[in-house]
Amino acid sequence: MTDSSSEHPAPSSEASLSGATGTHGASAAEATATHGERHSFWTLTIGSVGVVYGDIGTSPLYAMRESLLHLGHQPSTEEVIGIVSLLTWALVVVVTFKYVFILLRADNHGEGGTLSLMALAQTAIGRNSTLLLALGAVGAALFYGDAILTPAISVLSAVEGLKVATPVFEPYILPITIAIIVVLYAVQSSGTGKVAALFGPVTVVWFVVLAVLGVLHIFDAPVVLHALNPYHAALFLVDHGWLAFIVLGATFLAVTGAEALYADMGHFGRGPIRTAWLGLVLPSLVLNYLGQGGLAISHPAAIKDLFFLTAPEWFRLPLVLLACLATVVASQAVISGAYSLTRQAMQLGMLPHLEVQHTSQTQAGQIYMPKVNWLMLAGVLALVIVFQSSSSLAAAYGIAVTGTMIVTTLLAIVVIAKFWKFGWLAAVVCMTPFLIVDVAFLSANLLKLPDGGYIPLILGAAIVVLMWTWIRGVRFVEGRIRRESIPIAEFAKSMSTSSATRVKGTAMYLTSSPEIAPPALLHNLKHNKVLHERNVILSVRTERQPIVREDERIEFGKVSDEFSTLIVRYGFMEDPNLPRALAQAKAYGLPFDMMKTSFFVGRRSFRASASVGMPLWQDHVFIGLVRQSFDVTEYFRIPAGRVVELGNQMVV
Repeated sequence: MTDSSSEHPAPSSEASLSGATGTHGASAAEATATHGERHSFWTLTIGSVGVVYGDIGTSPLYAMRESLLHLGHQPSTEEVIGIVSLLTWALVVVVTFKYVFILLRADNHGEGGTLSLMALAQTAIGRNSTLLLALGAVGAALFYGDAILTPAISVLSAVEGLKVATPVFEPYILPITIAIIVVLYAVQSSGTGKVAALFGPVTVVWFVVLAVLGVLHIFDAPVVLHALNPYHAALFLVDHGWLAFIVLGATFLAVTGAEALYADMGHFGRGPIRTAWLGLVLPSLVLNYLGQGGLAISHPAAIKDLFFLTAPEWFRLPLVLLACLATVVASQAVISGAYSLTRQAMQLGMLPHLEVQHTSQTQAGQIYMPKVNWLMLAGVLALVIVFQSSSSLAAAYGIAVTGTMIVTTLLAIVVIAKFWKFGWLAAVVCMTPFLIVDVAFLSANLLKLPDGGYIPLILGAAIVVLMWTWIRGVRFVEGRIRRESIPIAEFAKSMSTSSATRVKGTAMYLTSSPEIAPPALLHNLKHNKVLHERNVILSVRTERQPIVREDERIEFGKVSDEFSTLIVRYGFMEDPNLPRALAQAKAYGLPFDMMKTSFFVGRRSFRASASVGMPLWQDHVFIGLVRQSFDVTEYFRIPAGRVVELGNQMVV
């Protein structure tokens, strides 16, 4: 669906960056601009370390430990080397090659994420595809599963380090974890930018500490450096058969932040994200896994608390505190990713439109969504209270992320083949190795189903049902309106001879279908017996691109002397501002004076019926979603005093 109307409000984000240039001193201005761009680039790079890589940066807390414990016995030197090699090459293949080198190039006008990629794929094939829509919905739904698991496992694993520092803290681990999580979600309204500015430098320190701790213990067993050779990863998989398959599900924990990396691209940009990964994050992670491997070889008894025991005893408590800060940032990666994903889903007609608050005057992608925030908090707290330990949560972790990664790979094949024009053969050849890796990781993670892996799948299935219900319900309502409506050209012709009283001013009727007479117009004429001297059928459309150029914003059409149509286009990452767009419409011959214009909005209520439209249970779900929609007048930024609401009831 690409239409959004007042009856089904559609948020997004008006992001226009403007600047002023002087008439002299051009070279100085250019030098200042270049310096400003360089400063902004490094600011965004440091910010991306905090937000984008927070998730994957905390994987050393548990990934190596869980992989070794899954062996079920004290590992040999070769087994430790094999697991370190698996962790290292998972980072290289999945994150570096697939996401950083390939998928960061598959941006939709600067935006990333599953739904952005889906919209790009639909643009590439030139039509709405039900299959691509379904893939996008599944990928997005599974991402939400990851978004509530990541804060739970990350914060719990960090706080558990307190009992390594001193057993006194053991009874307080759960309360401290809950307190940290509540504070994290409470500060989200201050904005991603402020959170990144606060935690970006902290996370830079975290990665430096990871590298230093790793280097210290590599020399405990220098033989661990053999893990840099992928031969040892392959040898481990071949030699250990089914056991290797089980361990593979744990090693996947090392790359669980990769999808958030792609989803958060709109917040920081491709360049800063890529620079941060190659310059700091990847080297620090590899060095730390090598160091943990060296300690595991030289002191096998340390495996149970492997990460925290890499630190000298005097540094363990500070390391726990630093880890807690780092895991808060790790959670930020999926929280901000969930906001972006939800806004894209709303604009693409897959979810009702919820309140979106902008938290930055310069970065349009930095937003806060209250309802999404508090629902996620409830989910995270429920997981922490039910599972109570990071090892238990690790069993539930991974399935959602691998599922989303598979969806992303499939959508990327379409984009590479059709949008980049490489052809289907080249696209399949390019992405099949990544698809094989994704499927292998998914298969290994499916072994976790009985131990909690079903949780993200249940959550994902529930969100898919919500998306499917919303799409189906909106299509039913719009289809019914069209069947019962009158073409606007025919209606305008009949009104030319009508004796209805004409009043001065302009009436604007918001609708998703500008080719028909809106129900609000018919109700106004039927009940009030009046017609304005100028009547504009106004439709807001959401395109498959994040931002629409200003010169493509407006499409104005004349139907008759009294009637005209106006289509205002926005990208799926923009927030409609109708007063601004209508002021722009003056250039098209539409006189606009806010104080002489009335906006007629259809306020439709719904009644469920088992004999009409969707099944009864789905009717109730759809009606519940409608009630959650953000108020249309606030969303379109229409002054409340200029709005006339006309209600009617429809059976669905």
